[in-house]
Amino acid sequence: MFPRTSHDQRSHVELITVYEICRILGASLDIERTFRAALNVLAAHLGLPRVMIVMPPEEENGPPLSVFSSVGLSRQQQQRGQWEAGEGVIGHVYSSGMAVVIPDVAQSPEFIDRTGAFGGTDEQMMALVVVPMKTDRATVGVLAAQREVRGGARLTDDQRILTMVGTLLAQAVSLHGSVRDEHRRLQQETTRLQKALQREPKGRRSLENVIGDSPPMQRVFTEVHQAAPSRATVLLRGESGTGKEAVARAIHYLSPRKDAAFIKVNCAALTESLLESELFGHEKGAFTGASGERKGRFELAHGGTLFLDEVGDVSPAFQAKLLRVLQEREFERVGGTRPIKVDVRLICATNRDLEKMVQRGEYRADLYYRINVVSITLPPLRERRADIPALVAHFIDRFNKENRRQLKVTPEAMNVLSSCYWPGNVRELENCIERTATMVQGDTIRDLAFPCRQNRCLTQTLHFLDKADAVAAVAGSGTFVPPAPVEPEYVAVEEVTRIGPTHSLPPAAAAAPRNDTTPPPDGERDRLIWAMEQCGWVQAKAARLLRITPRQLGYALQKNRIEVRKF
Repeated sequence: MFPRTSHDQRSHVELITVYEICRILGASLDIERTFRAALNVLAAHLGLPRVMIVMPPEEENGPPLSVFSSVGLSRQQQQRGQWEAGEGVIGHVYSSGMAVVIPDVAQSPEFIDRTGAFGGTDEQMMALVVVPMKTDRATVGVLAAQREVRGGARLTDDQRILTMVGTLLAQAVSLHGSVRDEHRRLQQETTRLQKALQREPKGRRSLENVIGDSPPMQRVFTEVHQAAPSRATVLLRGESGTGKEAVARAIHYLSPRKDAAFIKVNCAALTESLLESELFGHEKGAFTGASGERKGRFELAHGGTLFLDEVGDVSPAFQAKLLRVLQEREFERVGGTRPIKVDVRLICATNRDLEKMVQRGEYRADLYYRINVVSITLPPLRERRADIPALVAHFIDRFNKENRRQLKVTPEAMNVLSSCYWPGNVRELENCIERTATMVQGDTIRDLAFPCRQNRCLTQTLHFLDKADAVAAVAGSGTFVPPAPVEPEYVAVEEVTRIGPTHSLPPAAAAAPRNDTTPPPDGERDRLIWAMEQCGWVQAKAARLLRITPRQLGYALQKNRIEVRKF
């Protein structure tokens, strides 16, 4: 309650209330959670005993108006709160879009208390302030608040602040509806494409400049051939070095836009300001050094395809700018005010886990739905080892043409290449072939020519893999590879075939004894969680408990998708 003499204090409280509600509504698209938090702030700051939001349901078979969220109402009271449009004060405000203030609900014949919580008492006169939640196009709901009428109470102040809050809530409802409708549309489009892929006749597929006869790559080729003719945005996912750029080019040249430009941008290689200028262009004098007008990549790709690599690494501020371009298909150059419309087919690529980034609030959910229309996942090289001989032959042929040589690869050397883990995927394989072909003497590449056979493997140096770690990594992938004759120093998959993918952790009986009497469980995932909980989620201690190395434990946690808790 605020007396008439505390007008400045009241204004300050109202300003803080609006600020807190704006912050809450902007933090999430979950309106059930944000509306409940907003009502708690409103009731606590203004001293309102009961506040509720009344809206029509999303389903057509529900009641016309019902309580969506409330503070001060029990579950039974909230369930009873249902009105017809135009019925009582709640229905009248929703139908007319005009606010209503009732100084004494006990003396108001038009007031209908469906909830049983807003009626007056003999000891205290209760007022009710009801305002519409309006957007530019329609009324989406009603915000109602109860006030104890005492000396100095100004209901007009309550009506003013509630009208502002109702407008904010209505904008949140409108945004939620737009995102929900867009999500449903994208789900329907994805379902349609998946059904079309299932109807596609089976047969060998191929892409220009992309090698792959293995079943995982054939699935990728089928998805590419299905998605390429459409205008849908494509998101290429996979580890670094799996060939996402080559697949993006193949999608472009299989599409009706093949005669137009194919423009590529690496989002992780530029800062936010440079990326904005690179994509949108800039006007003359927009910043220091801008001596002339410059077109951005969106303009250069007009009528063609724009490939955004590492799109998961853009900053949160630039995500909002990119979302606007994807929604409106228009933008302004840096330093300009004239909107420029473009017709661009967008292909994005990332090796990041966007779903976890969205959950952590690091990536906008609305941008995620915009770019993740057709998702194509490229398998790592260790999951398509049948393609390694063809890839090696391609790289050797290209090296021979460029250097006028006649190199050949022996079967023993091919076995060495087929047995590697290849964390760098196709890019690492190409690097290994070119390095070995350059340094080999003669016209034959034998197994001893590779650096790994001389204990100089770059994979072990870059990725810190020792023998046990590489074996655990390959075992975690769950792929079987034929054994290859190698020296003891070389980490090959033949050891994995002897150990087996299910023995990446020691049996439960081999775990080190603890002071407690709880035995370790039998399942690998349960045993991992048990060990981490026993050791306070310290990986080094859990590794000693399980009698494995910390790196092996790390691989096992990643394979079983166990998120390490941090305290």
